[in-house]
Order: sequence, then structure tokens, then C-alpha cells
Amino acid sequence: MDAPQVAIVGAGFAGSEAAWQLARRGHAVRLYEMRPRRMTEAHQSGDCAELVCSNSFKSISAENAHGLLKAELAVQGSLILEVAHETAVPAGQALAVDREQFARRVTARLEAEPLVEFCRDEARSAEALLAAHRAVIVASGPLTSPELAESLRAYVGEGYLYFHDAIAPVVMADSIDRSVAFAASRYGKGTADYLNCPLSETEYHAFVTAVAAAEKVAFHSFESLRPFEGCLPIEVMVERGPLTLAYGPMKPVGLTDPRTGRRPFAALQLRCENAQGTLYSMVGCQTKMTWPEQRRVFRMIPGLEHAQFARLGSLHRNTFLNAPRLLDEDLALRDEPRLFFAGQITGVEGYMESTAMGLYVAKRIAARLDDVERPRPGSATMTGALLRYLRETPPERFQPMNASFGLLDAAPDPVHKRERKAFYARRALAEMERLEALERPLTPVAAASTRPAAP
Repeated sequence: MDAPQVAIVGAGFAGSEAAWQLARRGHAVRLYEMRPRRMTEAHQSGDCAELVCSNSFKSISAENAHGLLKAELAVQGSLILEVAHETAVPAGQALAVDREQFARRVTARLEAEPLVEFCRDEARSAEALLAAHRAVIVASGPLTSPELAESLRAYVGEGYLYFHDAIAPVVMADSIDRSVAFAASRYGKGTADYLNCPLSETEYHAFVTAVAAAEKVAFHSFESLRPFEGCLPIEVMVERGPLTLAYGPMKPVGLTDPRTGRRPFAALQLRCENAQGTLYSMVGCQTKMTWPEQRRVFRMIPGLEHAQFARLGSLHRNTFLNAPRLLDEDLALRDEPRLFFAGQITGVEGYMESTAMGLYVAKRIAARLDDVERPRPGSATMTGALLRYLRETPPERFQPMNASFGLLDAAPDPVHKRERKAFYARRALAEMERLEALERPLTPVAAASTRPAAP
């Protein structure tokens, strides 16, 4: 085997997919994985793509955002998706896998690939990797080792590599009741860029009581987080007193409810999250409530009774970059174009989202090494829409995101709401098939029978 020109740090979902895709394009890679020599707090083996959370990869329907992303991965011959289907267990309309079989089979496939050289050692220095390779992919995930993280600081800056995230829920704009929620700016200053959900005193106290009583997700033993005062979980604020929210993120100063002509007792702010105006985040609602409880409790807020959530809230240890500030359109550092990032460290959430970023980066590096031009997926695809989110979200409010139809280019007006998901799927898969047709012939990976059917 020729000396590897590409180093990949981390054999999780993104790193494993990237190694496979580069190898099948004829490029030798050196895959660094410190496990089992050095374990993380969450992993239990040295296998590639070990699942440390749920064994479900979510929906297989292409008319679901997560299912559409899987369909795009299938078109591109994803190793991770193929092995997921091979090791699937019954899970209704979801794709769930046998954890151990899945990780072992991904590992076996990569170990059998002659163009993948395993290095069972810890990669601690980005500078040393760049000195020995033409390109480096950091796919070390949310539990990046302290030594590597410290090395990356020299490239990304002190303030743009985060070690935990406090995420507020995001709702689909078309699920907000606009007869209740109204546009206004607090204090009467600036433009009316926020939607406001007004609460009466009775509604507010019922909401606070529900937050306090809701089931919470316990921290892992290694997650001794002390969140910043500026992004406290909503339940922590409630513990400080029943009126903390009303004097904090839900204060109604400067607001007038058009329905009553009076200032509400409290108001939840909704901030637009993308240029398309399809997603709104719930300001100040970072939370450790379980996902079912979040849906129940947040739908108590007037105007959100029928809210559809593009992302639910969370607070957990994570290592991720401020991607809009740091990364270019190929997910390489603007200031060091040979240093790429893939997976959760870029600011995506989820198994398949991480896989998609690994596949994308591998294709971009292969194009550079082959000195050919390859078009990038547009934001009508779920892959391209996630990339646009990483690239165009205002850096000051960037937080990790998973697949959502709200990220896609909007459907034309003639497409009825009940037909939009099918339209999105057809449009995305048609573009992905067109892009794949431009690729030079490759060894097929994913069998047609494993691909989620397009509607």
C-alpha cells in the first residue's frame, strides 16, 4: 500500500464512513483510533462506530427528515447504512440495529480494506498529523481527548471550541399558532424580529409547575457540567424561584398582547433560526427534560399547542466547533485548508448526520487529490441543507442541529402542505442521483435492496 496521504482521527460513524469512501476511491488512509488503548467515559470496546446511546437510527421513510437523509446516504453507497441494514432488528418504521454486531461488522469491513491502515494509538497533535499527510480529517466526536482539543485550539482559537452544549428546542414555523403568537421587539426597540407567546398569570404558574415536576434526563457519571449562567437549563431557573423566568427570559417588558391590549404576565420569545424563516428557537428553554416531557410541557405555552419540534432541547458534554465562523464549504478550516472536520465536532447531531458529514468530507478530499471538480449537494437535499446550516447560521447563536425538513429549500407555493414531504423526498433524491452519476465508476457498496424507497 502506498503511504497514506490522508489521516483520519476517530473511528466513529463519521471517521469510519470517511475512511471507507476514500478507500473505495483509491486513496490510502491512516485511521487513528485510541480505543481500546485509551478508553473514553462512554465507550466499552475498541470497535469502530460503537453506539454509545440509542441503538435506533430513527425513521426509514423518505417522507421523514431522518429517513430522507438515509435515502441520500444509500444513493451514495454508505458503509454505515449498509451495515445497519445487515444488522437490523425489528423496530417498526425505524432502523434499529444489534449494537455489538453492527460495530463488529463495520470494524471487520474496514480492517479487511487494504487501503485503510489502522493506527491503534492516540492522535494528540494536529500539527504533527499535518506534517505527515496531505489532508487530515478530525472526526473525534463529542468526547475528543483533552490533548487533541488543546492542540486544535492553536488552529481554531480559544473561544470557538466548545466543551458542552446547552440547546433550546426549535419548532417548525408553520406549527406556531399566529393567532396567538405575535411579532414584536421587547422595549419597543428595533424591528419586530421575534415572535412572542403571551402567558397569563395562571398559564405561567401552571407551566412553571409542570417544568419542576417533569421527568429529567440524568447526567452520565462523567458529565459533571456547570453550565454558564447565560445558558442555564430552564429547570435550574425554576428551582431558583417561581418568578425567575418571568423576570428572566420570559419577562414581558415592552410587549402588548394584541388580543387584550395589555401586557401579558410573561411571554416566551421565539427567535428565527434560518434565512428561510421556517425554524424558530425557544429562547431560554435549554433543558434536561426528557423528550416526551418537553413535547408535553412546552405545548402548554399558548401558541405552541400544536408545535412540531425540529429539534428538542438538551444539555450534555460535547466538543464542537463554531462552524459558521471557522469552516469553509468543504468543512475545512479557512485558515488551514488541509485540516478538515467531520461528524458531531462540526455541529451536527445524530448518527446519520455524522455519517453524512464523514461521507461528504471524504468526497471533497478525494476530488482535491484527484484534481477534479465535483459539484456539492445543494440545499434541496438534506445533506446540503445541513451543510448550509453549518455555513450560514449566525455564529453568535450557533448550536448543533439534526436533520429537519425546516432546513430544506422551501417547496414552491403550488405544492400543497400535505404533499410537501413527498415533494421534498423526490426533489432531494433526484439531485443526489444526478450528482452520483457524475462520479467516476466506483465499486458498489450499498445494495439496492437496502435503500429506503422513494415515495
